[in-house]
Amino acid sequence: MRVVIQRSKRASVTVDGEVTGAIDKGYVLLVGLTHTDTIEDVKYVAKKVAEIRLWEDEEGKMNHSILEHGGDILSVSQFTLYAETKKGRRPSFIEAARPEVALPLYEAFNDCLREHGLKVETGIFGAMMDVSLINDGPVTVIVESK
Repeated sequence: MRVVIQRSKRASVTVDGEVTGAIDKGYVLLVGLTHTDTIEDVKYVAKKVAEIRLWEDEEGKMNHSILEHGGDILSVSQFTLYAETKKGRRPSFIEAARPEVALPLYEAFNDCLREHGLKVETGIFGAMMDVSLINDGPVTVIVESK
């Protein structure tokens, strides 16, 4: 499992002209799943996202998690995070989980984040989405389960 965390001041996702999810401050998560991911991977990454310290304290050091600082999550499924680009010019997505595997894990991931006390907005799994955000910092990190 691979998640790109982007700290944001405001973000939204639109599908077919309709906003399906929007947050003010918080994290935009681009969530990629591979065919070997399990519920244990989902739980590990959700805990890491909830507890990672990406918000500054009064001294300017990243010492606060989203749980301490406050903020919401905009979670966007992103199979292209598992693109293989070493050969040729067209990416291969062979490592990305098939939808029948990825969708239940993606939903479980969002549920785990909610269990940590976070408000989670989403796009629509498998849809073409327009994601809009104002990066804060910018702060962008990658969390992986393996």
